[in-house]
Amino acid sequence: MKYRTFAAALLVAVCASLPIAQAQIDPSINDKIRAEEAANSQVMRTLHFLADVHGPRLTGSPSHKAAAEWAVKTMTGWGMVNGKLEPWDWNKPGWANEFLAVHAVAPFKDALVVEALAWTPGTNGTVKAKAFNLVTPEGPLANPTADPAAAGRGGRGPQRLGPTQAELDAYLASVADKVKGAAVLVGRPAFVAVNLDPPPGRQSDEQVRCRYDEAAANDPACQNLGRGRGGFGGGGGGGRGPQPEGRLTAAQVAEKVDAFLVASKAAFRINDAARPHGQIVAFNNRTYDAATAVPTVVMRNEDYGRIARILADGTPVELEATITNKTYPSGPSFNAVAEIAGSDKRDEVVMAGGHLDSWHSATGATDNAIGCAIMMEAARILKALNVQPRRTIRIALWSGEEEGLLGSLAYVKQHFGSVEKPTPEFAKFNGYLNIDTGTGRLRGASVFGPPEAAKILRDILAPFKDLKVGGAVATSSRATGGTDSTSFNNAGLPGIGFSQDSIEYNSHTHHTNLDTYERVIETDVRDAAVVVAATLYQLAMQEQPLPRFTPDKMPALPAGRGGQ
Repeated sequence: MKYRTFAAALLVAVCASLPIAQAQIDPSINDKIRAEEAANSQVMRTLHFLADVHGPRLTGSPSHKAAAEWAVKTMTGWGMVNGKLEPWDWNKPGWANEFLAVHAVAPFKDALVVEALAWTPGTNGTVKAKAFNLVTPEGPLANPTADPAAAGRGGRGPQRLGPTQAELDAYLASVADKVKGAAVLVGRPAFVAVNLDPPPGRQSDEQVRCRYDEAAANDPACQNLGRGRGGFGGGGGGGRGPQPEGRLTAAQVAEKVDAFLVASKAAFRINDAARPHGQIVAFNNRTYDAATAVPTVVMRNEDYGRIARILADGTPVELEATITNKTYPSGPSFNAVAEIAGSDKRDEVVMAGGHLDSWHSATGATDNAIGCAIMMEAARILKALNVQPRRTIRIALWSGEEEGLLGSLAYVKQHFGSVEKPTPEFAKFNGYLNIDTGTGRLRGASVFGPPEAAKILRDILAPFKDLKVGGAVATSSRATGGTDSTSFNNAGLPGIGFSQDSIEYNSHTHHTNLDTYERVIETDVRDAAVVVAATLYQLAMQEQPLPRFTPDKMPALPAGRGGQ
């Protein structure tokens, strides 16, 4: 009896040890990951559903929630567990544009290229209105020695101080009769110069080496090549930043113009996109309250300039607009999460993700449906290979990023807290991987932590030099901004941001009406899924977690904006 009891206890002990024994790093895992992606990739199919079917995905809109639900359902179908939508306190109304058409009626007839500004009202049917160009007064040059003829920021000349309250009030009173019932173009048209020297879409191998190779830190050849990544428009000009006493800031001028247009019953407002080649970036009414604005569109620079020049000739212009916008009740927004369960270290977690929300002018393919699709694909690869990770792998697709990293900040606060005020999960976190700069191939990564953390990542990424991955560097910045990995950095956790070849991201697609499926390079994103899958696997399997800053070397939170 004692022997049987001892044997049974021994068997239990042996079985209990099996997950640890079985969870050794597979030396051929990188080859298996590459083969699975080559044979069975679904990254472009995932992109199709997130962008074509469910795009755009403005935070708080039904299309964003539908995309998040589809992502959870899809990851669950791949065998992932604990898939769900995690709410966070958005507490603002949802908004969507349902129909938009603006035409010139006289003296020429043409369809005009526009996008609606988010959280603004519609026109209640089709309206016809005479155009009027409202240009608020400006103060003197901010830099008295600047050349008044210089191009300046946004093609509107050098920066000027804002007007005084009296100057602005006098001007608005003088044009009130012209604004009533009018289609109001706000601001001078920007002069967008032809770019004769556009930046290359790919980084050179030498640039990447200088940025991410540890041995390049003191290389004189790399001195100038760098290391690491990680509202309403069109007012009249000037007034950015602090102003001398008595001068209004640009934000103050914009707020007063908004109220003036509502009070004067303007038919609708037009902002200049101020970008080349028909590109439009349409953000949002800063108040998120449609009652504080008139119907508003952002018009491509080429159409805006044409109308403004004809008006300057003294020739009347008549426009016709139909804008149908819909608002939805205030409530929470959602982050979409799903997991591959861990084994002996299942209470520890490695995360990867990107922001699922987008702006509304296009389908948000490069910003950032493809980042989400890559992270989902990396998890799919690991599930297809029946990987049994030691740590839990969690995919998280954020909302509210475009409005200020809101979804990821809320998630980090709820689950992990911060180094100053940690939750129990804080100590069991082992890195968050983030992609959020378009379709280009991954060229390197930055990690919040000491140099030892970057060394581990460099070793993990080293087998992918054939895919042009250069390595990794450490960062010590806890400032938020740019993308969701900084929400983790801000808390004192190892956020890992991948850098990419820019391709057309900065020049054409970022936040614009051109951000569609067609702008994604399939070979680049398939390679990216391979790199992410391998990185997740290694971080989930290694015995020791990523090194962190020791308490005495933890960087302080920055003061002011970005310090949370």
